[in-house]
Amino acid sequence: MPADEILVDARGHRCPVPTLRLRRALEAAPAGARVRLLADDPLARIDVPHFAAETGATLAERGEDGGVLSFVVVKG
Repeated sequence: MPADEILVDARGHRCPVPTLRLRRALEAAPAGARVRLLADDPLARIDVPHFAAETGATLAERGEDGGVLSFVVVKG
């Protein structure tokens, strides 16, 4: 993970908690900030891209490793 990324670890929480934590991190971050969300709730696959589009943020990266979903969202 790059040093300039903000990490939000929401593993072990069910939706909507991962998206709510992502929202809080983005609200506190400056424009252009990169926030990496880790989640293990399968619904995050749907919720996070929808949330990013709805708020004008960019979903820059998404991946999965061992059941852990990873999203990098850039604040608009």
